[in-house]
Amino acid sequence: MSTVSITTLSQDLRKAIENLETKGSLDEVGVILRVGDGVVWIHGLRSAGYSEVINIETPSGIVEAFALNLLEDEIGAVLLGDDSSVKAGQTVRLKGSVLTVPVGEELLGRVVDPLGRPLDGGAAIKTKQQGIVERDAPGVMDRKSVHEPLMTGVAAIDAMFPIGRGQRELIIGDRQVGKTALTIDTMINQAKQKTGVVNVYVAIGQKLSKVARLVERLKVEGVMDQTIVVATSPSDPASLLYLAPYAATAMGEYFRDNNGHALMIYDDLTKHAVAYRQMSLLLRRPPGREAYPGDVFYLHSRLLERSAKLSDALGGGSLTALPIIETQAGDISAYIPTNVISITDGQIFLETDLFHQGIRPAISAGLSVSRVGGAAQTAAVKSVSGNLKLGLSQFRELASFAQFGSDLDDATKQQIDRGQRLTELLKQPQYKPMSVWEQVVSILAVTSGHFDDVEPAHIKDAQEAFISKLQHEYKKEMQELDKGAKPTDETLKLVEKVATNVAKGFKG
Repeated sequence: MSTVSITTLSQDLRKAIENLETKGSLDEVGVILRVGDGVVWIHGLRSAGYSEVINIETPSGIVEAFALNLLEDEIGAVLLGDDSSVKAGQTVRLKGSVLTVPVGEELLGRVVDPLGRPLDGGAAIKTKQQGIVERDAPGVMDRKSVHEPLMTGVAAIDAMFPIGRGQRELIIGDRQVGKTALTIDTMINQAKQKTGVVNVYVAIGQKLSKVARLVERLKVEGVMDQTIVVATSPSDPASLLYLAPYAATAMGEYFRDNNGHALMIYDDLTKHAVAYRQMSLLLRRPPGREAYPGDVFYLHSRLLERSAKLSDALGGGSLTALPIIETQAGDISAYIPTNVISITDGQIFLETDLFHQGIRPAISAGLSVSRVGGAAQTAAVKSVSGNLKLGLSQFRELASFAQFGSDLDDATKQQIDRGQRLTELLKQPQYKPMSVWEQVVSILAVTSGHFDDVEPAHIKDAQEAFISKLQHEYKKEMQELDKGAKPTDETLKLVEKVATNVAKGFKG
């Protein structure tokens, strides 16, 4: 209901409202009309603003909520804690501030909830600063074009769909096809390459056992020291699932605004949209397509717009976003997937069929794209990966015809043979990100034809032997190549010579 008639309320509620009105203004004080499913409806609080914190006075202490529905004569607020002690007739007051969370370097290495409370059994976190949960994104004049690479260590991504600092690249696919695995490898690579990028991983409605395994893995890989994990489980209230990505972004923005670089991983925004839908329906907002409220696009656009590469005047920091979206049966034309695809600067689509064929990461060369990262791609990788995406896409098309056993001309056979070797080359085990020089020499060996005599089944073995030989015999040259500059003619000749020698050992 949009207005409240006092005559229709119970005697106790009428008395509570009359008491407040006689004491003074209802601008900053109110009374609960009804409560249920984590939502409270309040009479009064006429000066409340959107997302403002509200203190509910209960017998067991203060319970916080935040305003989401601002109607003419009542307010719909979402509870941040347990609603067991919240009852109709209780007094509520404005706290005088919007939602904030602790931000700062004190959070590094910790697992926290969206309000900054520790979940790892460690000491309480005391930070010098608080960050606003819902904050405006930087304007156009505050930004700089994306020009610095953010290396993921996954050869298929860095070569074909490069990501730059400040970019937003969507990772999309069905359940259990390796979406989170890609982001974990990216986090590991930041530590392995000593890039100084801080990782902020947000688990939205994920099993806490899964989050615990991820944290243990990050500790084993030595990444946790430069990582913040914000975790929510399916049993948490929808309000915490809704707040999680915004709160985590505020934590990442601290590093961006202090001339640093941060990587945001939202795992996953599908569950975030579902939590928002739940809250919206409980707040009696009209449902639209797939029962989502009309502003569900704005839900994610205002979140992802906060990722940016700042201008030099503001310190040149960056916040890069890797949002994850889960599809149903590969349907990328559903409501939430199309929304987030149109917000981001490209997407990496993981195919279930490729995953079950053993091609991992199962990246679709045809449906994946990076709309920005080419401008930030490492010159060394760019020099050898020019036709990689096109060649792989054409191979997948041709392979579907070749399986019928029809006669193929020599050029088509060669393209299919090369495509098979490229597919094998781009397979990569989890937790083993590749450095720049390893990616460059591997791609060069296959695309220049030096591994054409190596059977596809032995490509990975040949690649391993090839990298090992270069590492031991030409360490200085490889360190130079790892800096990312375009390789010199001498370096190319050296790599090709070693590739030819290695290929002889795997011939036939």
